[in-house]
Amino acid sequence: MSIQENYHYIKNRLPAHVQLVAVSKTHPVSAIREVYDLGQRIFGENKVQELTEKQLELPQDIQWHIIGHLQTNKVKYIAGFIDTIQSVDSEKLLKEIDKEAAKHNRTIKVLLQVKIAEEDTKYGLTKDESRELFRQSLNGAFPHIAISGLMGMATFTEDKEQVRKEFMSLKELFDEFSHDKTLETLSMGMSDDFPVAIECGANSVRVGSAIFGQRDYSV
Repeated sequence: MSIQENYHYIKNRLPAHVQLVAVSKTHPVSAIREVYDLGQRIFGENKVQELTEKQLELPQDIQWHIIGHLQTNKVKYIAGFIDTIQSVDSEKLLKEIDKEAAKHNRTIKVLLQVKIAEEDTKYGLTKDESRELFRQSLNGAFPHIAISGLMGMATFTEDKEQVRKEFMSLKELFDEFSHDKTLETLSMGMSDDFPVAIECGANSVRVGSAIFGQRDYSV
């Protein structure tokens, strides 16, 4: 199927309340523009250099999300325009985002990335670390940051019950945090597992290859 057909297929499978982040990492500007022209405005990238190059070439009303591991020394390059950083996995990173956002006199939305997968390769905070950062945020520790939700990546496995269990554990934490502050975003699910994520309460999904096709890592 074409990119347009893929996009419409995915959109038609999403409930109205579920936000689609079109993951455009490694895909060219031409492909992003194709999806943009269909009405998509939220795109996700992994790498800062790739994002900053694309951001200059594409319409300025795109809401860019960083969804990959973010190094603190790269925050300054995106602080002026980034809409949401979904991959906050340390207090050090949170402080750096707050500092750089202040320089631009803006508030940056972030999601705390919680490690729910059993795979060692996944980044993320423990639940207790998430609770501590959320508590600090409620007490005003990061004035130029809005913690608007949580993000998690399930184990890459064919075992849907394990995936479901991991997603549900993040939904429980999301509900726990929502007692103190209304959180907007529970970001769970990618091309392979987003239907399960939605069943478990996700209201934002990150879909790339199911829209753009398989990535070409050779370029």
